[in-house]
Amino acid sequence: MTERRRIQVDYLARVEGEGALDVVIDGERVSNVSLRIFEPPRFFEGFLRGRDFREAPDITARICGICPVAYQMSAVHALEQLCGVTVDGPLRTLRRLLYCGEWIESHTLHVYMLHAPDFLGRHSVVELAQDAPQMVERGLRLKKAGNAIVALLGGREVHPINVRVGGFWKIPAPAEFRALGETLRAAREDALATVEWVAGFDFPDFERDYELVSLRHADEYPFNEGRIVSNRGLDIDQRDYHAHFEEHHVEHSTALHCRLRERGHYHVGPLARFALNFDRLRPAAREAATRAGIGATVRNPFKSIIVRAVEVVQAIDEAIAIIDGLELPPAPAVDVTPRAGTGLAATEAPRGLLHHTYRIDAAGLIEHAQIVPPTSQNQASIEDDLAAFIAPRVALADDALRWQCEQAVRNYDPCISCSTHFLQLSVERR
Repeated sequence: MTERRRIQVDYLARVEGEGALDVVIDGERVSNVSLRIFEPPRFFEGFLRGRDFREAPDITARICGICPVAYQMSAVHALEQLCGVTVDGPLRTLRRLLYCGEWIESHTLHVYMLHAPDFLGRHSVVELAQDAPQMVERGLRLKKAGNAIVALLGGREVHPINVRVGGFWKIPAPAEFRALGETLRAAREDALATVEWVAGFDFPDFERDYELVSLRHADEYPFNEGRIVSNRGLDIDQRDYHAHFEEHHVEHSTALHCRLRERGHYHVGPLARFALNFDRLRPAAREAATRAGIGATVRNPFKSIIVRAVEVVQAIDEAIAIIDGLELPPAPAVDVTPRAGTGLAATEAPRGLLHHTYRIDAAGLIEHAQIVPPTSQNQASIEDDLAAFIAPRVALADDALRWQCEQAVRNYDPCISCSTHFLQLSVERR
């Protein structure tokens, strides 16, 4: 008689959104893993149709409360590309500063509040705060520094309102930037200490041979610009995205999966950026990575927490350098005149590559919008990871297996709400 066991978790803590994970084990073989996204779609692409193209940054900022800047930046770059406008000079630099703020606050949130408790045997950051309050306080200081950048340049910390097609609505005063610089210098020590802290965690012996995909810029660690590349030979202009990537429905998810037409599943996010742009890191970030014991390519997804911490150092150093060399633009924005056509652009959200496509008419009304978030691109990779991770651990008790599966999912910092949503877990044994 075949034993059938089922584990169900109504809600997976420490991820953004809701969903389910179904695992079927036949004997000692994992026969199926399904990351089942069951929340209804939120229809942001539909909301955009018929709206003036200038409204896109404010609408897309509402997709995610943690990484709204990424959605705004992908939107404005796609629409500016469509209209034949290039935003450069001080305005471009200030956009990079804004993106620094989002990386700092988003990565810090994940490292301290969502991911570190897994490695320290705690179920929540509340438990962690009881045992190690100084660690949590350090994380809160770091997140506050990132929030300060977003609040200054974005107009507020959550769902910023100061970004527009062509630039910003308002440029802060020089004194405000100087005060921000002092905040970031203090945060730098916390960031370096964070890398050292997470490098000391115990990590499972588990590695994956991903196809890693990210932006790569000629001379910068990528935020807003660059070609889309992979460690297996992909090297394309952002506008050629749809010639190589395609979304498709799967029966068990209301969110689309995305795959490379040539080879199938791939991986985006900190591990991909780090491997493909290690030579673009600032010296302090590279030195922190070396001290943490990681090289240019990290194949253990559990060690993504180290890479995120290194990227916080990178973002803080970049932000300090921008403020120290600050040059204010003569105007907060350049003029953008709509024209009929299609625009495409990608940026690097904290969780990975984020691609936007827009088609507008001559009056500037949006006729079509397509948004491909990082978690949608990583869903198949998460399933692949889980199948490989569970296989040598099928003898574990259900509670232990469930806990480790949840940890494996949290490696990705999945924003299920963005993709369109997470996690109820069931394991069926036959």
